[in-house]
Amino acid sequence: MAQIRERDDASHQGGSSALSLRWAQGFPKQNIHFVNDNTICYPSGNYIIFINLETKKRTLLSCANGIVGVVATNVPYEIVAFSDRKLKPLIHIYSFPELMRKNKLKGNILLDYTLLSFSYCGTYLASYSSLPEFELALWNWELNVILCKKSQLGLDVSQMTFNPMNWHQLCLSSSSSVSVWTIERSNQEHYLKAKSVKLPQEDGTFFNETDILFPSTLLKDPIYGPVMPLSAIAGLVGEEAETFRPKDDVYPLLHPTMHCWTPTSDLYVGCEEGHLLMINAETLKVTVLQKREDATLLEDGVKLISPSILVYQKDGIIASGIDGVLYSFIVKDSKYSVENLLTMKEPVEHLVFSPNYKTLLIQTEKGSIYGYTFDEKTPLNKILVACDGNFQAVDFITPGNKFFMTITASGEVSIWSMEDCTCLSKLYLKTATTTVACSPSSFSAAVGTMDGCVYFLDIQDEEYPEVIHKSFLSESPVHHLVFDQLGLFLFAGTAEGKLFIINAKPSSLFKILGFTESGKEILQISTVSILERDLVEVMVLSPLPETGGSRLEIFTLPKILPQVSTGFSDERGRLQDELVHKFLYETEHALSSAVLGFQNNRIYGFCSQVPYICSYLIPETEHIGVCVLKPFQKTQSKQYGPGRLSLSFHGLWLMSIAKCGILCFRDTMTLEPFSRYRSHSHHGQGIQSLRISMDGQHILASGKDDATLVYLKWRRLTGNLATEMTSYCRNVLTFMIGTMEEENNYLTTHHGSIDLAREPEHTHSNESQPKPNIDSSQEDLQIPEESHHKERSWIEQKSQEAIKNEIKLFSQKRKDIKMGIKLLTKTIVGMMEENEEVDSIAKLDEEEFALDLEELERLQDQSEEEVAKIKKDAELHNLAKSYLTELIKEECWNSMAVKGRALKCFHIPCTVENFPMKERTAEEEEELKTVLQQRKIEAECLKLRKEIIESQSAMALVKKLHEEDDEEEEEENKIVKETNLPDYLLGSLSSEFGVDTSLLPSQLELHSREEKINQIVLLKIEVQKYIKPRKKTKVDVLTHQDTDRWLHPQGSDDRQRGLMDMMGGVLEVKKEDILRMVIPEPPFMSKSDNLWTEDEKKQFKEYEKKVKELNEERDKYRKSLEAELKKLQNSIQESTQSFDEHLKRLFERRVKAEMVVNQEELKINNLVFSLLLEEELNSREEFLNNYRAKKQEEKGQTTEAIRKAKEDLDMYKEHYDNLVAEDKVLDRSFKKEFSEIPSNQVEILYKLFKRRPRVHKHKTQPDSTSVVPFGERPESGKLNKDAFVQLMKAMDDLDNITNMPEGLDPSTWEHFCATRRIKVENEFKVKQKSAGLTEIGTFLRKRIEDDESVQHEIERVLRELILLQEDKVRFQLDLTIQILLKQGQIELENFQLTLEYSDAILINKNIIEDLNSVIRTQGQKKVASMMESKDVHKGIYQIEWEHKKMEMEMEDLNQKAWDIQMLFFSRDRQKYLNEPNYESLIALQIGIMEQTIQVLDKTHKKNVEHCKKLLRKLGKVSNKKDTANYNLSCNLQNELVAVSERKEICDSIGTVLTCEKIAKEQFESRLQQQKLTSISKQQAEQISILQAEVERLRMRTFPALVQL
Repeated sequence: MAQIRERDDASHQGGSSALSLRWAQGFPKQNIHFVNDNTICYPSGNYIIFINLETKKRTLLSCANGIVGVVATNVPYEIVAFSDRKLKPLIHIYSFPELMRKNKLKGNILLDYTLLSFSYCGTYLASYSSLPEFELALWNWELNVILCKKSQLGLDVSQMTFNPMNWHQLCLSSSSSVSVWTIERSNQEHYLKAKSVKLPQEDGTFFNETDILFPSTLLKDPIYGPVMPLSAIAGLVGEEAETFRPKDDVYPLLHPTMHCWTPTSDLYVGCEEGHLLMINAETLKVTVLQKREDATLLEDGVKLISPSILVYQKDGIIASGIDGVLYSFIVKDSKYSVENLLTMKEPVEHLVFSPNYKTLLIQTEKGSIYGYTFDEKTPLNKILVACDGNFQAVDFITPGNKFFMTITASGEVSIWSMEDCTCLSKLYLKTATTTVACSPSSFSAAVGTMDGCVYFLDIQDEEYPEVIHKSFLSESPVHHLVFDQLGLFLFAGTAEGKLFIINAKPSSLFKILGFTESGKEILQISTVSILERDLVEVMVLSPLPETGGSRLEIFTLPKILPQVSTGFSDERGRLQDELVHKFLYETEHALSSAVLGFQNNRIYGFCSQVPYICSYLIPETEHIGVCVLKPFQKTQSKQYGPGRLSLSFHGLWLMSIAKCGILCFRDTMTLEPFSRYRSHSHHGQGIQSLRISMDGQHILASGKDDATLVYLKWRRLTGNLATEMTSYCRNVLTFMIGTMEEENNYLTTHHGSIDLAREPEHTHSNESQPKPNIDSSQEDLQIPEESHHKERSWIEQKSQEAIKNEIKLFSQKRKDIKMGIKLLTKTIVGMMEENEEVDSIAKLDEEEFALDLEELERLQDQSEEEVAKIKKDAELHNLAKSYLTELIKEECWNSMAVKGRALKCFHIPCTVENFPMKERTAEEEEELKTVLQQRKIEAECLKLRKEIIESQSAMALVKKLHEEDDEEEEEENKIVKETNLPDYLLGSLSSEFGVDTSLLPSQLELHSREEKINQIVLLKIEVQKYIKPRKKTKVDVLTHQDTDRWLHPQGSDDRQRGLMDMMGGVLEVKKEDILRMVIPEPPFMSKSDNLWTEDEKKQFKEYEKKVKELNEERDKYRKSLEAELKKLQNSIQESTQSFDEHLKRLFERRVKAEMVVNQEELKINNLVFSLLLEEELNSREEFLNNYRAKKQEEKGQTTEAIRKAKEDLDMYKEHYDNLVAEDKVLDRSFKKEFSEIPSNQVEILYKLFKRRPRVHKHKTQPDSTSVVPFGERPESGKLNKDAFVQLMKAMDDLDNITNMPEGLDPSTWEHFCATRRIKVENEFKVKQKSAGLTEIGTFLRKRIEDDESVQHEIERVLRELILLQEDKVRFQLDLTIQILLKQGQIELENFQLTLEYSDAILINKNIIEDLNSVIRTQGQKKVASMMESKDVHKGIYQIEWEHKKMEMEMEDLNQKAWDIQMLFFSRDRQKYLNEPNYESLIALQIGIMEQTIQVLDKTHKKNVEHCKKLLRKLGKVSNKKDTANYNLSCNLQNELVAVSERKEICDSIGTVLTCEKIAKEQFESRLQQQKLTSISKQQAEQISILQAEVERLRMRTFPALVQL
């Protein structure tokens, strides 16, 4: 049995009876946590379940405020913290294993805490809340205070962990971000500082982000002005501008799933995309770890793993994902290798190591918990095996004191032990289940499914349950299964409102006795079956949505119904209402639950819309129809939400459950509660199902959403409550014991189970029989047999059997009808064949031969409806098109003040269109009027200013007195000239079209925003039609004539009427009318010409003559008409050509007009662009000002923090100095304290006073050290406290009397021990103060760094503001103007054009000339200044030269002084000291030596000069000789040739004398060369001797500097 720790206010007990919690069963939906090395915990519903991994013992901790929120544990302190889910939640701190509340933390959170995390070192707890605060808070859970907190709106965090090696670091991660928070402490103040990690892109690469606030890569546009950042272009000026990025510039980043810390304070982060990141917590540098190239593929060949679950191990991590495989990542040098560690059967939800790192806990997605132990034969240990889903329903196995059953929605059936909630067995039905019910009369159970089946289970052996029967009721899901109290019948309610009655005895094979129909939805089924009655009363509750009430159907079944069931139902299985005595009732209020009372004919109902429980009396008299029930008794339930009622086995207790999660027991007579218990919470939608055992001692309640099953038992039952229940249960069991034995024996003897894997078989016996012979007349009406593989429901089988019986009963009548139909068919076919032979007029349509007139009428109605629908759709479509047409017409035609018109040429393809224009609105007219008035005022002001300026001149005043009229005319002409700007400055040719441009300001004057807007308004002035003066006069005359004609009334029409009466409307007969006349033939021409008389013949001749003349006239007139027609055609041709020429010129003018319009639009666009750019500049300036204000505020905060930190540092240092001084005082005053005792004892005591105990630190075992990666955490507050406690214990050992020196008084020893203890405590305080002082100093240094960083940002903003203001001023002065240039005068090649005008400015010529004159003047001044500067520089150089000369003299003097100091004390010096007339002697010697030196010097100089000259001469001679020798050596070969030739010649002519002469000359030349060589050697020797003598003389003139 589990140990339970309950809160006093958790049970909500009412009355004197009380319930107690025995155990609670649930599976983890949150992460599991270790409390110590052997205990884990997890929340489930209103409870926290603790499990000892060694003994499997469970302990419960209940939450008084409902469902448990988030949970965190602290292993060193063995405490657990959890939050509740109420409004303004609390954080509760409990110790383990005592389960005593240590503290209750209350913050300002409104809704819920989402994360809790303990620091391993110290008493720190971090909490994070979601909507609406999104607040991170740091608590000291021992002191119940919030140390610091910070909000980050809109950020949902999925994981929060402390750095195990440094509690100052905290990591928060979500699916889109990772941030590292640093906790800085100064004395008692704590501060949170966040740094966000820049994640890589989805492909693992890094994106080079540019500075958004101060971009340095923006291009400078020299034409259109400065280029602003995107935030300024978007018009953002607040904080959103700091992080604004356009959509195209946002790249998808990695999505973190989980993180874990390393002993080196690094972070491993797993991502959805399969990447593994390593983050340095100090520098926030992100490294994407790469898989080793030499690493082998995994078993399934997957190269990339999605590490969604991480846990750190030594030299790597263990990861898992949705595949259920555990991988071991070995990380080394930014690369990792992967190995398969373990394969689970389902996805892994969480991994956690035990504190000693001996066990890896694996939590699966369903909630199962496994323990993995390394280096063992069976490493995987099942700790908790979860069910496949939440508990759908629960029920006791009769009699309900040992076992119970549960089912889940997936079809898992489990049998549990009541004692310790141990799962004994599981059975999988492989279908979705809805409800379960256990039979009171046998060890069998029924399970309802979503497919309309009821499975019957044999549960005699609780460890091996079996499915023994299956009933397929209908296609509708089975939502309700209820056994009556004596186990006679099983009532099954389906979703379509059918209630099936099944024999509950296994010996009857659970025969279906029939069904009855209720409302559309069955809410609850209630039965009453007691020993005293032979009937079983059944009540069915269903809703009435149309009336807002509820419907109750009550009927009775005799207990002998299984024996006489055939007479109670019809062929289709429906029970007859008359035989079951079915009565209908309705209630005014909507009931969510209703039960039928055992006595007094009462019905108990739970109202769903009002918080009341009502009892209704059933009328004793029978009635027909519906009877409306009125509440007989009503009491307030004090339970909110939809509730449910149920009765105990003896019918005297009324149990109510509701959405609030409170279970209430009431007396059925008074409806007063006698016990209450909160087992679940409304956050988990309360209690779903409630079951009570037959003896009433055991209660099971399962939650709806929290998946927690709670077992309650009576702690005490007052009065005769227990006695009544026990006695009734004993009587019922005694009555049913025979039936139970019989049925259980049947289950044992007829043992058999259904194979759920194979296809189901038909249950009806008729299915196996051969089909009966059916005659041909019944073939078309035979119901087709369904496929053998499809199972048919019981209700379908009964319906088919009824249909077959009806077919057998009415077979003859059907045969006769069929024969009649065949004859009628033959007749109609003959009529149709006859119809085909008649004419088309008399032919009938095929539809008219249809005998089914109703069907024919239906088809006609259907076709008419389709036609009407098509017509309606067409009308709507046409209406939409018409509406769109009207919109277009209104926009493009009706709204135009000037309609669109066009003229086309007759002979050339040319069309001239006008400019359609809309009429101005009143606002536009008013704005135009205002701008025009303003411009006129400005023009007048300009005129007056010029007059004032001119009046100040004397000459202008004289001219004004004498020539005032001329002056005014000149001024008017001047103003007109000034206002009429030239085209090249106006920027368009609008002046050529008669547009008044006098009010348009120059483009060079548009600096302000208002001026540009006014210019845009003025450029949009409508242009009137231009008419030449001559044509204007003609138009005026014609207009005047037309007006006079229409103004004068029309005269009488008598004259016109008389003309019509007398002359046919004409005054004269035209020639064409005469030629149109026909000469009548003589009447005698009808006779033969032989019968004509002479007169008749004459008349005939005259007739011929007249006809001939008439024809001639006609020919002449025709020719004249043709000539006139040709003339007219020529005239028309000339006119049309003239019209085309005029239209062509008009087209050219229209082109020019369009060009002017485009020019004006270009000017407007330039102005609009400049306005937009000005808005961007203003937005940028406003943002920079806001950002500067923000940074200045931060600057104030950092300055205040620095000031406060300095004050804390000074105060803390003062305390530290005081402690150090006290420590020194204690050390110095020791001997004074013990001055009364002998000195030798004082020395001994002083040595003992200096002695300190050796505190033994806890050292981990070698094997543990090799497994645990983190080792011992530093800076633990608990370790400091433990160390102090151990120190004090060691001091107790030193203070023992056995350590007292011999001969020392015990009182003195006690005084010594107290003094030494004070000294030790003081040293410990000094040590702590020293650490705190270092921490405060570090905090102050960081605050100073933050202040410098903020100051740097402020300076940066100021620089940016200055640059922006410069750009703004430059933009306002550097105007973009439009200039018209004459074309066609100068043609340049493309390479000669200058396209870059970034340094060009447009100014007036006068300004240049004035500037040149100023430059000349300034240049002259500059030249004069330079001359003066030149003289000054000369003086400076002279002074510098003198300064250098003095410096050299000073160096010489210093050198002389040094030489004097370093003189050797020789004999000369001694002589100086001994000789009285030493100075005269020395002066005489100096004089002689100077003379000698002078002579020698002169001689030496002369010799030197002579030698130098001689050397130069000899050098020249030597060079010449060398040259000559070289030439001689070069010519030697030629000479030898010549000599040989001459020798031959001499030999031939006998020239012996010539050879002798030549030999003699050569001998003399060689002799002379030898003499010169010897002379040069002698001179060189003399020169060397002279140089040595010069050196010797020079050395004699300097004193010897010998180091003393």
